[in-house]
Amino acid sequence: MNKKREIKISKFLSYVLRHKPQSIGLSLEENGWASVAEILQNSKIRFSFDELKYVVDNNDKKRFSFNDDLTLIKANQGHSVNVALAFQEITPPDILYHGTAEQFLSSIQEKGLLKRKRHHVHLSKDIPTASKVGKRHGQLVILSIDTKKMHEDGYTFYLSDNDVYLVDYVPCHYLSESKL
Repeated sequence: MNKKREIKISKFLSYVLRHKPQSIGLSLEENGWASVAEILQNSKIRFSFDELKYVVDNNDKKRFSFNDDLTLIKANQGHSVNVALAFQEITPPDILYHGTAEQFLSSIQEKGLLKRKRHHVHLSKDIPTASKVGKRHGQLVILSIDTKKMHEDGYTFYLSDNDVYLVDYVPCHYLSESKL
């Protein structure tokens, strides 16, 4: 499969599994699962099961997962629609990272990291991963988060199936700018 087609299918899956399932008449089941057959049947872009499996298996951010018998698919996190994702509560590493654009820095320093339209704030385990996320939005800034202190102070952390750390909110006093 060529890269352009792979990206087109991946963007479509993100759209329907994370944000607008109703756009193709899809309803998400418990924990965000959707019928593979319905996606293939109702998709506005045509693709095969083999192409779908390729996108899921080869996505660099592991955005999607199949159930064991490959009849259901879900987005691993990043939903703006209301789904009850079943994440395991974890003790985070001492420091996690968040990539953002310089244009958002003053707001973050004032208000902290907000989940906005998503269910959680997304954090990364290392600077290279945070950099990939942040550079999509403009001049890159990496923030370090004192997650050890946050956890000690009672904040709850989760880990998604694709190794993204999740939390409801990061107050600004736990943040510091990392030097690149």
